[in-house]
Amino acid sequence: MITVKTLASLAETQALSGKRVFIRSDLNVPLNDGHITEDTRIRSSLPAIRMALDAGAAVMVASHLGRPQEGKPTPETTLAPVAQRMSELLEMPVRLQTQWLDGVQVQPGEVVLLENCRYNVGEKSNNTELARKMAALCDVYVNDAFGTAHRAQATTHGIAQFAPVACAGPLLESELRTLAQSLQEPRRPMVAIVGGAKVSTKLTVLRALAAKVDQLIVGGGIANTFMLASGLPIGKSLAEPAQVDEAKAVMQIMQERGAAVPIPVDVVCAPYLGADAPATIKPATDVQDDEMILDVGPETAERLAQTLMDAGTIVWNGPVGVFEHDAFANGTRTLAQAVARSSGMSLAGGGDTVAAIAKFGIADDVDYISTGGGAFLEFLEGKVLPAVDVLQKRANA
Repeated sequence: MITVKTLASLAETQALSGKRVFIRSDLNVPLNDGHITEDTRIRSSLPAIRMALDAGAAVMVASHLGRPQEGKPTPETTLAPVAQRMSELLEMPVRLQTQWLDGVQVQPGEVVLLENCRYNVGEKSNNTELARKMAALCDVYVNDAFGTAHRAQATTHGIAQFAPVACAGPLLESELRTLAQSLQEPRRPMVAIVGGAKVSTKLTVLRALAAKVDQLIVGGGIANTFMLASGLPIGKSLAEPAQVDEAKAVMQIMQERGAAVPIPVDVVCAPYLGADAPATIKPATDVQDDEMILDVGPETAERLAQTLMDAGTIVWNGPVGVFEHDAFANGTRTLAQAVARSSGMSLAGGGDTVAAIAKFGIADDVDYISTGGGAFLEFLEGKVLPAVDVLQKRANA
């Protein structure tokens, strides 16, 4: 059981009044030409900020945005648009402070957004000197960024070691509680959907899930590799031939447990990937050398949907096709609708998964949508998340 100190408990005991509170949020929102296209992560960060403000704290909020080179700020990765949107949502001024390591002027009842933490040299390497500087800025450190909890970086791990008090915000607390409760004693049968481009990046989670779930649905380039491992032709589809033995090992683990990895019986192919690519539905045995598999076929989609309808617990990370293009969206749409209709407990996480949920309008029908992608997968895998581990150690010290 994960035990950490929480922001809510500190707020209840008036331990935040007049204190400087440093909140690590996940404000890594999508931008188009400097404009925020989707603000869910900003909205998700607000409960922690409001909780600290209502308790009389002076609030500093830190986050990364994109992948800038450390020490080299860029116009594309500034948090300025986030500060503006946060001001609108909080209905109060939120100042963006660009240089903040040597001190932040903020009064109780105020919020300051600290410029992109990845501009600081040493952030990603969890530099001790940088972490100590950040810790000196605050009386209370709050991690409310589950999406970065699998990374040991200065704002997610190092600062938590040195801040006078370190705790979890309401979003992180909710993620940990919900995922732990749902996965430690899942309702059966348990079905996992894992999509994505490469088996190699999700290999350890596939192996871990193979030992836990009753059905393991694979999609995208991962499914193509499993088809290759099953002796099916995949043409010029995205796949990893070097991972065929690993795919076979996962299928063997499932088979020995009386479980299964369903292999597509039909697929949607095209000569190239594009919005205008001509789509052809065909049996999985008939893929030609000059074709790419870009989605599962309708028969496969219906079979998988039935599996989801009968599930007690569904864990979803990744689409099963190139759903961004309508010609290759049916597989992911069919599974999304099945997840929505299923009476099983559904948990979803990852950027592409959240995008699919939004596209097919099922957000209200998914029981829990995690804010994490990599962290969500590593939690499923049973790994210790560094940012959570340090909070546990501080709470039990």
